[in-house]
Amino acid sequence: MTLLAGPAGPAAESGWGHDHPRKGFFTDTSICIGCKACEVACKEWNRNPVDGDLEILGSSYDNTGELGANTWRHVAFIEQGRDRIDQARESGRQLVSLGMPTIGPGPGRTRPGEEAPDQPATAEAHPDTPDFRWLMSSDVCKHCTNAGCLDVCPTGAIFRTEFGSVVVQGDVCNGCGTCVAACPFGVIERRDDGTVSAKVERDEEVPRLGTANKCTLCYDRLLAGEEPACSATCPTQSIRFGDHEELVPSARRRVQDLHAQGQTEARLYGANPRDGVGGTGSVFLLLDEPEVYGLPPDPQVPTQDLPGMFARVGLAAAGLAAATALAFLGGRR
Repeated sequence: MTLLAGPAGPAAESGWGHDHPRKGFFTDTSICIGCKACEVACKEWNRNPVDGDLEILGSSYDNTGELGANTWRHVAFIEQGRDRIDQARESGRQLVSLGMPTIGPGPGRTRPGEEAPDQPATAEAHPDTPDFRWLMSSDVCKHCTNAGCLDVCPTGAIFRTEFGSVVVQGDVCNGCGTCVAACPFGVIERRDDGTVSAKVERDEEVPRLGTANKCTLCYDRLLAGEEPACSATCPTQSIRFGDHEELVPSARRRVQDLHAQGQTEARLYGANPRDGVGGTGSVFLLLDEPEVYGLPPDPQVPTQDLPGMFARVGLAAAGLAAATALAFLGGRR
């Protein structure tokens, strides 16, 4: 049970007997250019079928829409104006400050008529876009420390690898869909033939039809000593792969750098081991609140309440048995 992974981390509970460090992703959305190279690389390597007819959606400059059984990496396009940018920066300040009053425009801002101070140009500097910007975000399975999908799988099709990732075995999955409801991020889905998702004319048979599918952290590539296809393809290094214990401190330093540049909206998602899923293997640097990216602000693994639920059921059963016994004994008098 991943719910009881403990401080040693989920890899220690995998049962493999290896000492591999936990692997994961750090996705820096501040330098993502929305090229979708990660989406293409993921589909090509894993031989995932196409979603829809590849036409641009009416709601965005996107053609896949969201993560699903066929799309294990998805790049979102979020358009923002000046008002939303100001709101994002203000909400970011509330995360890192006590809200004490200050004098002046604050770091990274200028008074009307003043020129902005020169800042050193770096390869990771986010462009100054005060009136309009695109937020590009490459989303993926979170590979939770406490994975609800793994907890509820009745067939053992979902297992924890020696790298700490969560993988679905398609030849063991019976397509019950229990894991779909247990994922707080809506990542895992069953693969269909177009009766649920967009209908697509395919010449080839859909592989693993009816079974649950999601990112495997390219488990086959990890076994061969290679990194996942998406991070290996990313041209801006927006997606970084490595040891989880090294990625998180690097992500925190990146947030500090952005704050020093005046981008107070920068924040981390999934790096808190005390959140509702025990932290995630995929950590994200966001430039707005999680809801803007379609992420839950406070994800909770559904199985966390199981001990209390079992206790209440046991208490109710004991009360029912006692009431039945009393009624039986009273009836014999």
